[in-house]
Amino acid sequence: MLRVFQNDLSDPDHFLVTLELVPGRESSGRAIDTVMDIAKDAFSDGRISAVSMTDNPGGNPSLSPDVLGSRIFQLGMDVIVHFTCRDMNRVGLESRALQLAMMGMKNILALTGDYSGRGFGGQGAPVFDIGSVHLQILLGMLSERMAEAGDPDEFFAGCAVSPFKQAEGECFAQYAKLCRKAAAGAKFVITQLGYDARKFEELIRIMDRRGLKLPALASIYVLTPGAARMMHNGGVPGAVVTRPLLDRIEAEWRNKADGREAAVERAARLAAVVKGLGYKGIHIGGIHRRFDKVGRILDRFEAISDQWTDFLPQFDYPQPGGFYAFEDGAEEPDAASGFGQRHVHLGFLESAHYRLHKTAHDVFFNPQHPLAPLVKKAAAALDTPKREHALLTILEDPPKKLLLGCRRCGDCGIQHVGFLCPESDCPKHTRNGACGGSDGGRCEVFPDRPCIWQRAYNRLSHDGKADALIHDCVPPRMWELDQTSAWLNFHRKRDHQSASTDIANRCAAGRCQIGKFP
Repeated sequence: MLRVFQNDLSDPDHFLVTLELVPGRESSGRAIDTVMDIAKDAFSDGRISAVSMTDNPGGNPSLSPDVLGSRIFQLGMDVIVHFTCRDMNRVGLESRALQLAMMGMKNILALTGDYSGRGFGGQGAPVFDIGSVHLQILLGMLSERMAEAGDPDEFFAGCAVSPFKQAEGECFAQYAKLCRKAAAGAKFVITQLGYDARKFEELIRIMDRRGLKLPALASIYVLTPGAARMMHNGGVPGAVVTRPLLDRIEAEWRNKADGREAAVERAARLAAVVKGLGYKGIHIGGIHRRFDKVGRILDRFEAISDQWTDFLPQFDYPQPGGFYAFEDGAEEPDAASGFGQRHVHLGFLESAHYRLHKTAHDVFFNPQHPLAPLVKKAAAALDTPKREHALLTILEDPPKKLLLGCRRCGDCGIQHVGFLCPESDCPKHTRNGACGGSDGGRCEVFPDRPCIWQRAYNRLSHDGKADALIHDCVPPRMWELDQTSAWLNFHRKRDHQSASTDIANRCAAGRCQIGKFP
């Protein structure tokens, strides 16, 4: 089987290049021909290790990356398939993974995915049955099953991370989730889009401090004024183009020929910078018409890569009030800003809400508490349909709905999210950490409210327990428990904490190093 990408990634002397292609909304015609021509030229050029195929970017419908990727794979060009959790439940995701395995395409970029966009007749229903960490585990378990059936060629799954976050809690949540993705089996990482060299360096240093040996690829987008404006206005969740950068790009493109040259030069210089910082390769996006622009970027990059330190000041586009884990110019971790260790002040209501739930959890849901045997006996006595209904109606539902907006999922996960509900408070129902779409600490889908993981970080940091967001992987919600008593399910060992230990144990061997985060 063709495995150029994997071989290049494992070669310590190879700085690899991947190219992102975007299938259009048609099943044939000029758009498809253009993508195929770019892929053919990439293969002929010889410097591209793989092309990646996006999966309904922005949550909007497009041609399946699987079918177009298969055609490109047959040309001899290795392919990375973007695999999102937005549009299918776990049954559909497993089926799609088996389909990709049969087609020979086992390089996967496992993503939670953007929120659902508009499709036939209106907005599509967001699924998000599982998240990107769960998807990593699913692919790993499928690989073992395929090996038992005689296929030793496992899935080679990577993940994404966004170091380009503005708030401290957002930054910590991204790096904490990266720890869980690595523990779940990710083999490589690709960054989100940004133009801040200090943030690119921060990711490498955080990975080094936490003992993450994943090869990292830096995303480099060939910016035009239209793309830059869209990213600046939040049109691409997680991508960061600041106002000064947008102004510069618009000035460069007053003459289109000058603008095109400046875009190529910026991409080549950023490639040189990230190589100098220690990245394993680059992931080029924004190529929609012809491959020749990629060739020019790579030619220029090869000519200037040893001058990377000269270009560092050109990628100084911080977000207003943006947080950095390391002081500017600091070399040692103890010179860091206390990332993950700082005592965050909580308002009275937030603190009271957290303390109330934490105290109740420690008393009634802690197997080591002196009352645990009594609570366990009470749960056994109440575990009949009529008594469970009475428990839900009279005692369990009222406080949970009032304080948590509980949807009665029957498989409570608040203890993993700073005693906030991942079902009612997160539109993507994430249980293992933040998605990449938050902006300034605000939710990607509902910008008028803070990201639940920003709040979770504040609560846990206030309590000196921020590292709880790093350790172990939380199994997915068990839908078979929907509309039942989460209290009884916990004590009767039916919920994810007992019934899904095989999934949780998948993360034990690869967890991040424990200690001060930076």
